[in-house]
Amino acid sequence: MKKAILIIILLVFVVGGFFGFRFYKKYYGNNIGKDGYVLIPHNANFKQILDSAAKYVDNKESFEAVAKEKDLEKYFKAGRYHFQKGLGNSNLVNMIKAGNQSENSFRIGDFGDIYQMIGKVSKKTELDSLKFVNDLNVIATEKGYNNAEDLKKYFFIDTYNFFWTVTPKEFFKKFDDQYNEFWNSERKAQEQQSGLTRDQIYALASIVYKESGGKKDEMKTIAGLYLNRYRKGMKLQSDPTVIYAINKQTNFKEQIKRVFYKHLSTPSPYNTYANKGIPPGPICIVDKNSVDAVLNAEKNDYIFMCADPARFGYHKFTASAEQHAINAKAYQDWLNSKNIK
Repeated sequence: MKKAILIIILLVFVVGGFFGFRFYKKYYGNNIGKDGYVLIPHNANFKQILDSAAKYVDNKESFEAVAKEKDLEKYFKAGRYHFQKGLGNSNLVNMIKAGNQSENSFRIGDFGDIYQMIGKVSKKTELDSLKFVNDLNVIATEKGYNNAEDLKKYFFIDTYNFFWTVTPKEFFKKFDDQYNEFWNSERKAQEQQSGLTRDQIYALASIVYKESGGKKDEMKTIAGLYLNRYRKGMKLQSDPTVIYAINKQTNFKEQIKRVFYKHLSTPSPYNTYANKGIPPGPICIVDKNSVDAVLNAEKNDYIFMCADPARFGYHKFTASAEQHAINAKAYQDWLNSKNIK
């Protein structure tokens, strides 16, 4: 009798363990073959969700079964979901139902215009670039501007995190908030002391950024030089403004490595060889350092600058036209030696 009871108990444990293991494996055991990200748009149907998940799950049938049991077809949230090893079907389905998506990182670089930036950014969002541009145009007009391009000063070069499902309104709010935080009372006081408008500050900052190549250690010196030229009523004569003028005409499709005399007469209000004064707006998205460099420009007597072939990315500064001619010839000779055209 005791032996029979022991056998029955053993069988219960075996059967219970078998079904318990199957239950655990179906709902909680790892079902990820390889890590990846599943994109689920707002208008997705159940088949699309299953097809997207199929690239990463080991057992498609068990995932589909759990998804059906948990009504994923009715209660999913759009997003970019990280399917990583160690997650079971229940974890995966609950993640999608709860909308626990993973952020994506975007690098905002020194784009020449907003449309370049949106073309890159929109590739990491659910929306296409046209929708993004149209919505930013609306935001721009609400702020009293002409179009999205006038919002360029709200963006700073940096890396940012956003969800794949971010809307243009949510996207811009992050930068609007950052812009308002950046322009604190101290910087507003510096702005007043500079005698420049904010648009002029950003325009100069963009020249400083381009001329410095983003290197912080020369920015204040370059800013001081251009302010000297501006206050003396001289043309700024900045090569990056000529490149920008040409790029605007060619929709940024032409790569210019070297500015020649033929380029200097390019008709554009941004061309500082053809026009006196500060351009009407920035020639690129800037970083915070370049704006601060204009607000805290170095007090110097420099009027001329020329790339230094002995220190790639840096410049020689001088107040002497004669010395500048020597510096310029050395640089031109270096360009010719490298066959840079």
